[in-house]
Amino acid sequence: MTIREQLAVRLRGLGWGGGLVRDVLVIAGATATCRVFGLFRDVVIADRFGASAAYDAYIIAFFVPHMLRQLLAEGALSTAFVPIYTGYLARGREEADRFASVVLSAALILFPFVIGLGAWLAPWYLPFLASGFSPEKLHLTVSLTWVTLPFIGLVGVAAIFMGVLNGQRQFLAPALAPVLFDLGLIVGAWPVAAKLAQPAFGLAWGVLLGGAGMLLFQLCFLRGRLHFAFGLELGHEGLRELGRMMLPAVVGLAGVQVNLLVDNKLASHLGDGAISSMQYAIRLFQLPLGVFAISIANALLPRLSERAVSEDLEGLSRALQRGLLLGALVLFPAVIGLYALGRPTIELLFEHGRFTPADTARTLAALNFYLFGVIGYGGVFLLSRAFYALRDTRTPVAVGFLGVALNVGLDYALVGPLGLRGLALATSVSGLVNMAVLLGLIGRRLGSGRELVAPLAERLGKLFLAAVAMGALVFLSQRGLAAALESRFALVALPVLIGLVSYPLFLRLAGLSLSRLEEREALTRTRA
Repeated sequence: MTIREQLAVRLRGLGWGGGLVRDVLVIAGATATCRVFGLFRDVVIADRFGASAAYDAYIIAFFVPHMLRQLLAEGALSTAFVPIYTGYLARGREEADRFASVVLSAALILFPFVIGLGAWLAPWYLPFLASGFSPEKLHLTVSLTWVTLPFIGLVGVAAIFMGVLNGQRQFLAPALAPVLFDLGLIVGAWPVAAKLAQPAFGLAWGVLLGGAGMLLFQLCFLRGRLHFAFGLELGHEGLRELGRMMLPAVVGLAGVQVNLLVDNKLASHLGDGAISSMQYAIRLFQLPLGVFAISIANALLPRLSERAVSEDLEGLSRALQRGLLLGALVLFPAVIGLYALGRPTIELLFEHGRFTPADTARTLAALNFYLFGVIGYGGVFLLSRAFYALRDTRTPVAVGFLGVALNVGLDYALVGPLGLRGLALATSVSGLVNMAVLLGLIGRRLGSGRELVAPLAERLGKLFLAAVAMGALVFLSQRGLAAALESRFALVALPVLIGLVSYPLFLRLAGLSLSRLEEREALTRTRA
């Protein structure tokens, strides 16, 4: 028996035989809970700040720690950590604990340095990020940045905890951890902000409170799962491999941040509230991605890594097909439903307090163009996990740079004639192109792109038609109810209920159902 075969046997011995759908539902359920709290957070912020200059300043101030969060924590670090940690688990828990301890020790040294450097340079890089801000607005942005920067240290350590738990297929706690971040921001935006001369500082302090909550919450679930011993072993094989895997991922994620940077920079010239409106639209755009696409990707990565370790490319291809099909099952109706209910949803969630009807119109205009890209970015989340499982982070990075160049070029071409809508459309087109290129490359890597995609074509078509039928019914029902009801809640909740009931019926009419997909997965595992 080869070493890889022995590793595969050990991985199966860890009890990793559960269904993908089950794990996706666990993660998606927890993530949906987080998104509910996230929506409540945004409702509170909209009520207290609206689409205002102060909220614009906070968004730019939090851009830097959030960017570092993606580059050095939950983005590159956690994703690269899981496949390596999975391999060490296959050898034994002691080696896995040692690897995790080395990574944590390095993080405790690195993050304070990053925070100090970011605070020192803030007065120089922020004028570039928000070149359209007035001097007063820029001064507020710098002050808010100094408060929010320590967040990167808190969330960086929390990301390692998340990697350990996900590597052991304990998905619930990491998926629920963002609730603590949302609660921190809610406390900051509401009671704390009310007691401050500049309420925006309440949001900044809420960021730190939420980051500490995420860290402590996951720490509670690590009891008995991680035995930490501080040791700065810079020569550790796993740490060097983590660095090699993270470097291209960091570069690739930096490309994504360049897109956001350019969007914010251009939007800062569109007047007070433009960045805020774009942010509210992005929140709704990210809702189906955060609940479903990322949940599927997180549940899929350990399965893909297991098959990659045992060199089972056929099994990896089947698992990836499964993930893509599940992604389409939920993203198609989510996107079409948001198109049908965009305006009443924004009115329900945000249009109160300091959020005006003009803010609603501007947010809706951006949202409609962002929604084009949901399928693209959902596909990128899933397809990139296949490359990560194969220990290849360079290919998604190279493709990501293609998307960055396209996005930035379209930003400058479209912002003049279309304003915020142009920035949103550029983002969507970039995501769709990125997905198409990754799909072609992973298909060739696994043997044949046609063999990867062709078996899904018929079912994807049926899923899309079922989602369109559901969307048409939801739209017509909302229009009919609007003539008889005044309650904003009812004008959203009743059409959503109609969609939830009708979509499974349309799936059945198309010859598809979740139970049949489960049966297909069981057959796949049996053959494997």
